[in-house]
Amino acid sequence: MQITFLQLLLLGILAGSANVLGGLFLSLSGIATKYKSFLKYLLALGAGFMLAVIFVELLPKTFILWKGESEEALLIPMILFLGGYLLTQFFEHTIAPHIHLGEEVHHCEEHIVSTKAAYTAIGGLLIHTFFDGVSISAASQVEFKAGLLVFIAIFLHKFPEGFTIASLILATGKGLKQVLVATTLVGFTTFIGVLVGESLVFSVKYALPLASGVTLYVAASDLIPEVNHHGGKKPIISLSVFAGVALFFSLHYLLHTALEN
Repeated sequence: MQITFLQLLLLGILAGSANVLGGLFLSLSGIATKYKSFLKYLLALGAGFMLAVIFVELLPKTFILWKGESEEALLIPMILFLGGYLLTQFFEHTIAPHIHLGEEVHHCEEHIVSTKAAYTAIGGLLIHTFFDGVSISAASQVEFKAGLLVFIAIFLHKFPEGFTIASLILATGKGLKQVLVATTLVGFTTFIGVLVGESLVFSVKYALPLASGVTLYVAASDLIPEVNHHGGKKPIISLSVFAGVALFFSLHYLLHTALEN
C-alpha cells in the first residue's frame, strides 16, 4: 500500500504542528513547571521508538531495495547511511550549534541568552527539522507502514523540540508571540522537507539509506545523550527507551495486521 500525496502532506503538517504545541506547552503560564518532567519520559520514549524504526523497518527495507545488486554495489547504501549520519553531524555542530532539551530554561527576566545566540541555535534546528521531513517522505515512498512509523518516531521528539525552542526564546526575554513565530518556522521547515523529499529526482533506493542515517543521528547522538543526562539516578527514564522499543513493536504488529485485512 502506497501513501497518497495528500496523506503525506497531512503527516508533514502534523509533525510540524508538534513543534508549535511544544512551544505553547512551555509558554502558557504554570504548565511548564507542572509538567516539565513529563518531557524527559517522552524524549526517552521517542529515542527508543526511533532506534527500533531504523533497525527493524528502514534498514531491512533498504536491503530489499538493493536486492540482487553485486557485493560492491551494496557498499553504496551503507556509504549513504553513514553519509546521512555525518551530514547531520556537520550541519548541527559545524554550520550552527545544536541546543538541548531544557538547557536554556531560565527565568525570562534574567535575559541570560542573547538574541543572536538564540537565532543562531534555531538556525541549526531548521536544518535538523528539514531532514526530519525528508526522512518521513523517503520512508513513505517505500511503504505506507514504514512512512507512518517514521512519522510517529519523529512526532514523539518534536514536542520536546518545541519546548526547547520556547525555552531558548523565553530566556532572551521575549514572549509568546516570538515563541509562536520561531516554533511555526521550525515546524514549517519540516513540512518543506516532506515536500522536497517527495519530489526527489533520485531514486528512493538512494534516499532511504541517507534518511536512515539522519534518523540514526537524531536518535543515538541527540536524544540518547539527553536521556542519559536527564535520567541521573532515575533508571525509569532510561527504561522509557525500552518502552519506546516495545511501543514500536506493538504498533508495527497492529499496522501489519490492519493493512493486511
